[in-house]
Amino acid sequence: MRNSLKVLIVSVLLSGCTSAEELEYEQYLVNGEILYKQRCANCHGEKGEGLRNLYPALAGNAVLGNTSQVICLIKNGIRADQAQSKQAMPPNPELFDLDIAQLVTFLKDKYAGKPQKVTANEVKEILLDCAP
Repeated sequence: MRNSLKVLIVSVLLSGCTSAEELEYEQYLVNGEILYKQRCANCHGEKGEGLRNLYPALAGNAVLGNTSQVICLIKNGIRADQAQSKQAMPPNPELFDLDIAQLVTFLKDKYAGKPQKVTANEVKEILLDCAP
């Protein structure tokens, strides 16, 4: 309920001075931030700073430049022996394509400095090529 109210308030405030595309982008950012705080911040930090050598920082991380890789990592996780940090990242099979799209949109905007809206259809297509 609280998250829905936050999205509604942002939507109302932005609707008077933005296009439909800009409004949708802002909604993706708000929802992506909520997902980040719920699912990612515990390990990667509230500000994307990571935790020493255990969990990689997201702020400025080059991996965020590879949208396909990020989508696959979020959905399928990574085993410790494959991770640069040597720490496993759990999979998120319960996330919908739209959830992943919003999360990746937020990550790219906030931590890579590359505003780019990723759509649920893009996520769906990319996940077809991801090996679980």
